[in-house]
Amino acid sequence: MKLAPVAALALLAAPAAAQDPAAIDLPTRVTGFSAADIDKTVQPCTDFYQYACGGWLARNPVPADQARWGRFNELSERNDALLRTILEKASVAGPSRSPLDRRIGDAYAACMDEKVIEEKGLAPLQPMLDRIGAAASKEDLPALVAYLHTLGVNALFRFGSIQDFKDATAQIAVAAAGGLGLPDRDYYLKDDAKSLEIRNKYRAHVTRVFELAGDEAEMAAARAKTVMDIETALAKGSLDRVSRRDPVKLYNKMGKEQFAALAPAFGWAAYFEAVGAPSFTDMNVTEPAFFQALQVEVRARGAEAWRTYLRWHLLRAASPLLPAPFVEENFAFFGKALTGAEELRPRWKRCVERVDDDLGEALGQRYVELTFGADGKERMARLVSALERALEKDIRELPWMGEATKTQALGKLKGIANKVGYPDTWRDYSSVTIFRDDALGNTARAAAFETARDLGKIGKPVDRGEWRMSPPTVNAYYQPLMNDINFPAGILQPPFFDRTMDDAVNLGAIGAVIGHELSHGFDDQGRKFDQSGNMRDWWTAEDAKKFEERTACMVDQYAGYTIVDDVKINGRLTLGENVADNGGVRIALMALQDLLGPRGAPPIDGFTPEQRAFLAWGQVWCQNQRDEMARLRAQTDPHSPGRYRVNGVVSNMPEFAKAFSCPAGSPMVREKPCRVW
Repeated sequence: MKLAPVAALALLAAPAAAQDPAAIDLPTRVTGFSAADIDKTVQPCTDFYQYACGGWLARNPVPADQARWGRFNELSERNDALLRTILEKASVAGPSRSPLDRRIGDAYAACMDEKVIEEKGLAPLQPMLDRIGAAASKEDLPALVAYLHTLGVNALFRFGSIQDFKDATAQIAVAAAGGLGLPDRDYYLKDDAKSLEIRNKYRAHVTRVFELAGDEAEMAAARAKTVMDIETALAKGSLDRVSRRDPVKLYNKMGKEQFAALAPAFGWAAYFEAVGAPSFTDMNVTEPAFFQALQVEVRARGAEAWRTYLRWHLLRAASPLLPAPFVEENFAFFGKALTGAEELRPRWKRCVERVDDDLGEALGQRYVELTFGADGKERMARLVSALERALEKDIRELPWMGEATKTQALGKLKGIANKVGYPDTWRDYSSVTIFRDDALGNTARAAAFETARDLGKIGKPVDRGEWRMSPPTVNAYYQPLMNDINFPAGILQPPFFDRTMDDAVNLGAIGAVIGHELSHGFDDQGRKFDQSGNMRDWWTAEDAKKFEERTACMVDQYAGYTIVDDVKINGRLTLGENVADNGGVRIALMALQDLLGPRGAPPIDGFTPEQRAFLAWGQVWCQNQRDEMARLRAQTDPHSPGRYRVNGVVSNMPEFAKAFSCPAGSPMVREKPCRVW
């Protein structure tokens, strides 16, 4: 039931030295770079992705319970297995358990207890459903929406806190578009055959869920139509994903009264009070047109329609923690129809994810004790420092950027904060009540805690130590409003970082990922924020024009790649990630060459250091995926598929052509390569 935060969003001492995960009963250690993964039937200058990954791709079909399978997934699965070990141990009741272990252990035990969940049926959800059912008029709508928002249910719109784009020291309120059941607005608006098919399946799915909740078939179908009509109207008022990449379009600061005037039919004062918002005067409204569309819907529809809509969104959010028919129906659409997964993931995997979602930093404490250790931050700090030096050199030597803009860019680079492994202060979940026999209630209370925590930031100074990912997450991110890069402990393992490997491999893998995140500070979004995190134009007009010309090259390049059937990459949606990929690999290679010096280093396994760096980059993106997932991600994911994250980058790099002696005209040597950084 937990909703991701609206925003673009306590460790008292260093942990003990990491225990050796090999001593724990876990799946085989995920391997890093391996020559066995190379497909030598393909020439690297013809298709480098296939060359680097062909062996791995052949040995790793997509498992039945997955929609795609790649190196990220391999590591995530191993992390999940470790988290399972932690949670199963913590779930054993006894007087010696710490409060932290009792909390995460009982949350896991409740989620795993299918017998209790089946016996209770809809009873845990019934008070919430009754509250919706008791709404007698539209005047009850604001309080109902607020109630669902405290439970983390994505109903109607989103409300929370965010940094002020033009004063990054301040947290202000934010209202944003929301309230859709399908993954993106375009699913409601496109008229191609696949979109129509998904909409028909979605409507049938909503009908079946209403039937499971007790509606007669005819009534369930009518209510599904109401849901579809409301969501379609909300979709029409929402910005498309490419537009939402532009922070200028998403910054519409206004007074609370001015905001309320966008949709006066909705009782905003009642909503703000019911949701628990502190007193505030100004806020950011990311999509004013959405709330104007909301005004039309609130005026046009009666209480019954809104009870139906809210009931659906509560049922949808709760389904994974309800009895088996709801779980299976939820998977049939959101798993099988949307992503192509053939089987529901084992319950333990779903429950590990649930605890990580609900109590991520509590579970994360135990995770870092086992995997990371205090020396992990020191090792990463050295790598980050090397990459920052390389990016500084790159900026100084850029032939297309003027000195005034370079000075600003270098200042921003020096201002980037590095957060590695885990927070300096752990989140305190002591106020979250967890019961061993109340899976749904546990998640609802955790969501209420998170909602209150988020809203409590409004009007207060920004906490620059906050993380947006839990420590076990296999991912990383750059936050322009914070001007920081963040690397959870979960990704700092093979195949990304491997202490048994040479520098070339580690720089080609985690080094390029670090470079990728640093480059985000200077992509089409990041470049609009300064070193303090404020949205400010620090570019000369001439340099901004040159930047746009260079990124247009990448838009066209990636838009020419086909993902599946007739679906191509959206070059504008993926622009920021493509800029970061190209910049990240380039500065990782610069860092490697600086480390090696003019004398270089001898080959290993027949590959030079430069070749090993490129191969390491290629192999972290090995992935197979189902066609359904490929289509879904083409519409919603700002990242290009793995094949083009690899081939798109190396074909732009003369350094790659030199490393593998690629002749001009080779498929991996673009006649007019694209380069920004």
